[in-house]
Amino acid sequence: MKYSPRLPRLVPNAPEPAAGSPPEDSPPEPVLLEGGEEIGRLPLPRRHRGEIFGVASQLLGAARIRVMCEDSVSRMGRITGKMKKKMWIREGDLLILRPWGFQEGKADILFRYSRTQATYLSRRNLLPPSIDLFQGGEMPADGVVPPT
Repeated sequence: MKYSPRLPRLVPNAPEPAAGSPPEDSPPEPVLLEGGEEIGRLPLPRRHRGEIFGVASQLLGAARIRVMCEDSVSRMGRITGKMKKKMWIREGDLLILRPWGFQEGKADILFRYSRTQATYLSRRNLLPPSIDLFQGGEMPADGVVPPT
């Protein structure tokens, strides 16, 4: 029998993935708030896996970035594997990180928010105050901008 590229090949005794469990390297999933309200399709850090917010502070080259994390620790972030070509990060971008458990000053970068997404999270008060740099888009109630 000839192999046909249109039909899937069956591999005997191949393990099947567990139902309902996402792959380990999958992007973070959208999260529901306390009232059952969904945050559109924006992923939030999965706290049970140790993921946190961070802001890119310095580009170091070779897929490495100095990141100021929400716990006030400056870490060297690393863009992992296949994300290197897809994820372009600038200084001031909001990121999701997973700190390394065996080396305190390093972390993997999992996701980058666009500027619009970061201001949306800021308006919804979903960012910790230590890294909330994206609050400037709102007008005062009386419509007059105070002098600086």
